[in-house]
Amino acid sequence: MSHIIGIHHVQITVPPDQVDSAREFYCGVLNLPEIEKPDSLKGRGGFWLTVGDRDVHVGIEDGFDRNSTKAHIAYHVDNLDYWHKKLTSHGITIKQSIPIEGFKRFECRDPFGNRIELIQPLK
Repeated sequence: MSHIIGIHHVQITVPPDQVDSAREFYCGVLNLPEIEKPDSLKGRGGFWLTVGDRDVHVGIEDGFDRNSTKAHIAYHVDNLDYWHKKLTSHGITIKQSIPIEGFKRFECRDPFGNRIELIQPLK
């Protein structure tokens, strides 16, 4: 028998005409480092990021309402208050999440409608 042993990457999408704005948000506001895509995939558009020991692939997709889905990435952070202030200073609307014992967290939407959760374990 074989087992799934982990998550290699996750993918989100942005409209094709918003790639530069997405790069500014994810690399500039969230401070996520961009990594080079393999040559064989560069022609497909978008860009890749690294988050800890995993990757986030930002692809392009048109005609999709990202605001209508609960699908999301939860980013593990070490200072939730910092991120709350930083995101609101960039015009991002913060929504409180349903409490989970042992964690502080909130959610928001990126400028393209993708749902984001930021979560910090309580000590």
